[in-house]
Amino acid sequence: MPERHHPKRGSHGFSPRKRAKSETPHIKKWPENNGEKPKVQGFFGYKAGMTHAFIVDYRPTSTTSGREVLMPVTIVETPPIKVAAVRAYQKDVYGLHTIGEKWAEKLDSELLKRIHAVKKKSDNKWDFTKDADEIRIIIYTQPKLVTGIPKKVPELSELKIGGGTIGDQIKYAKEILGKELKISDVLKDGDMLDIVAITTGKGFQGAVKRWGVKLLTHKNSKHRRMIGTAGSWHPNWVQATVPQAGQMGYHQRTEYNKRVLKIGEDGEEITPAGGFPQYGVIRNSYIIIHGSIPGPTKRLIGMRDAIRYQRGVKLEKAEITYISTTSKQGV
Repeated sequence: MPERHHPKRGSHGFSPRKRAKSETPHIKKWPENNGEKPKVQGFFGYKAGMTHAFIVDYRPTSTTSGREVLMPVTIVETPPIKVAAVRAYQKDVYGLHTIGEKWAEKLDSELLKRIHAVKKKSDNKWDFTKDADEIRIIIYTQPKLVTGIPKKVPELSELKIGGGTIGDQIKYAKEILGKELKISDVLKDGDMLDIVAITTGKGFQGAVKRWGVKLLTHKNSKHRRMIGTAGSWHPNWVQATVPQAGQMGYHQRTEYNKRVLKIGEDGEEITPAGGFPQYGVIRNSYIIIHGSIPGPTKRLIGMRDAIRYQRGVKLEKAEITYISTTSKQGV
């Protein structure tokens, strides 16, 4: 029997595969929150590493449902973030556009080094919010609190406030402006998240590794890892669908429906002996997520409420019986 002919493999789902513009993940879309009380719909943390835990399987359709199983988990350190500003958006036929913003009176000196045009003493009036259709906050991280992150300059990003009426959201935004937000103020055990992060960069790679194309026969002249053809004569140019060498990795990617297994305050209780490789000891609050997430150790991780999760399904706290703290050095 001859082999089935399939010369090209790999997905063209993400093209062009260019390097991400920034290492800070940009959350482009937010879920609708119809809750009674307003809340921030996302958070940021730093990936510390992975370990394993014994957990009672919470998945109702799993063959091991209700039984204790070993699960791979990811630990994300989540030091408090600070609210730098409140921004109001108005929606029209072209989408959302900014109608005004208000910055906090006091900002960290490290943040002021990064941003240039900030009104330190902005007007106390909130008139710009009267025509708002959506309220968001501008936040910045505090990497100086994390021992595993070798930088002090904070990352600046934006989070959406959802739930309640616009008036409730504005009132809530006034309360948190200039203050710290903890992970426990935003998420709780059992929540479903979408993880947004920049993947591990792999540099300039050839078509075989980058796109998964088949190796040419050993009888081919000079090359085995080249593409068989660069395209047709007509059109007489190389089309974008032709697999070629280029940048691999360091792309922004989103993983949907990741379960929050636990949110803790004392990071040392889950830090393995000798610390996480290439990271160290967790000294702030942390979050345990089921499975793996994009990006290498120390990478900033964006989290938002799950946008594709089936609403109405009751989520409960996962029952964790054991979390491994054995040394990961040399693994």
